[in-house]
Amino acid sequence: MKTETRWVKRIFWSSAALIGLLASYGAAGLIGGAIPSNRSWRAPARGVHIFVESNGVHTGIVVPKVAAGVDWRGVARAADLRDPRYAGFDHLAFGWGEKSFYLETPTWADVKLRTVVTAAVGSDRTLMHVEHLPLPRSGDGAREIVVTPEQYRRLAAYIRASFRAGGARYRGYAGYDAFYEANGRYDAVRTCNSWTGDALRFAGVRVGAWTPFPVTMMGWF
Repeated sequence: MKTETRWVKRIFWSSAALIGLLASYGAAGLIGGAIPSNRSWRAPARGVHIFVESNGVHTGIVVPKVAAGVDWRGVARAADLRDPRYAGFDHLAFGWGEKSFYLETPTWADVKLRTVVTAAVGSDRTLMHVEHLPLPRSGDGAREIVVTPEQYRRLAAYIRASFRAGGARYRGYAGYDAFYEANGRYDAVRTCNSWTGDALRFAGVRVGAWTPFPVTMMGWF
C-alpha cells in the first residue's frame, strides 16, 4: 500500500507541475503579446498593402509578389508547385515553423502530442511555407495592414533572411504551396507565430513584444 501511495503522490505532483508549467507559459504568452513594441507606429495613408493571416494554428504574412522594388518571383517559383498554374496569382503568404509540425499539422485536428513535445523542446529543422494566392479579403482569417515602402523592404529583408541558402524544397499541402528549408531554431519561445511578430516588429509595425500564439498576433490588427 505504501508503494502504491508513493506512486499516486508522484503522479499527482507531476501532473500538477505540468499543469502549472503550461498555465504559466500561457499566461506569459498572453502578457508578452499585450505589451506593444513600436508604440509610435501608425499606418500610412498610402503604401504597400500586406496581410496577417491565421488558420488557427499558424500565422503568416501575405505580400504582393512585386511591390516597392521587391520581386519575389525568383524565390517562389512556379516549378516548385504541384500545379504551376497557381504561380499566376499575384500574392504570396509566408510562414516559418518546425518541419514536422508544419508538414504534419495543417489544422488543429492533425496535432499529435509527439509532434508538439518535439517542437516545444527545440528543433533546428525548420521550414518556410509559401503559398501562391490571389488578393486576400480582410476578414476573420486575415487582417490588412498598410506599411510604407521602406517598412515593406525591411519586412522583405527579414523574410528573405529566413530562407536557408541552397536549401531543399518540398511540395506543399495542395497545388498552390511549397516548403523551403529555413534558418533558425524552433522551440516553445520562438514559435511560428512569434516569427510573424518578429518580422513585423523588425519592419517597424506595432505588435506585441512576444507573440507565441495566433491570438497574440491577430489581436493587434
